[in-house]
Amino acid sequence: MAGVSITATTATPPVAETRTRWPFIDSLRGFAILGILLVNAIDITELGMARLLEGGSRVPDPVRDTLYLTVQTRFVPIFILLFGMSLWMVLDSARARSPRPWLVMVRRMVVLAVIGGLLMFAYPGNILLEYGVVGLLMLPVVLLAPRWATLVGGAVLTVVAYAMFGGGLPSVPGLILLGAGAAAFGLPRALESSGKAVAITFTAAAVLTVPALLWQLTTPGDPRFSTPGGIAGLVMAVLYTTGLALLWRTRARTAIAAIFEPLGRMALSNYVGAAIVMALAASVVDFGHMTAVTPVVALSLAVIVVQSLLSRLWLAHFRYGPVEWLWRTATWLRPVTLRREASQ
Repeated sequence: MAGVSITATTATPPVAETRTRWPFIDSLRGFAILGILLVNAIDITELGMARLLEGGSRVPDPVRDTLYLTVQTRFVPIFILLFGMSLWMVLDSARARSPRPWLVMVRRMVVLAVIGGLLMFAYPGNILLEYGVVGLLMLPVVLLAPRWATLVGGAVLTVVAYAMFGGGLPSVPGLILLGAGAAAFGLPRALESSGKAVAITFTAAAVLTVPALLWQLTTPGDPRFSTPGGIAGLVMAVLYTTGLALLWRTRARTAIAAIFEPLGRMALSNYVGAAIVMALAASVVDFGHMTAVTPVVALSLAVIVVQSLLSRLWLAHFRYGPVEWLWRTATWLRPVTLRREASQ
């Protein structure tokens, strides 16, 4: 029986998941991993915090300001939307394979929360715990409500969260439902094919990006803590998503897939791994007294390059990343086939 050696002694056959994979969605997820690491790395390393606590003033840094305009608040909405989409996809699979799909999904959310709880030791600000908890709370809606109600409810909650709070934690429930509803109506296929609707959405987002950025500039500083910064981030998240989808239909697809698809297929492993690497780096390097963001950005990019290469090597022999395999095994309560067949 093909599979990992760990499953050789069990009488229960391992699960082989055959759900359709969308290469663009994997690449988009990998792209989001890059952006999120650029954001998280500053928090994990506590860049400049020791200096500020000792009474030092913040030194102007054009690189930090660039991140505020291009990265911060831009990638988290993409990641949450993708989480909602995967929630629907796995639920769709569970409905076909389990008499109690709700129990499969409950286990999936609980295990994700446990992974996030364990990661708190390395990165207290990680989002896996809140995704697991909020996903569990949104699960009855995704399970029981019509898909149109899930989509509309997600859109309404998202608009309210950004209008009142500028995004942040209040936006997570709406974006999860929005992602689940969009997946139910075929958004993965639409992005993969990048039709006319994607081009129109990209054009609208591009037009709105200019006033959104001008509005964000009226409240300088970290855009996570202002409504203009959060809304500008949401607009640019749409711009990035649809722009990447349009590039996917060009010759650039080869490069996009080569860099980001392996990262996206092992997104959970890479998210956890990068957080641990950054925490270890912060234990030996005095980031707390640094005044420039550049060293952390350079380290983040190096980590992403290494992870992309390692992910490609790993996926040449295995179906899932190590953390993904543990997550799926716990979700189904039986081993998921890990090792690829020789013929593949």
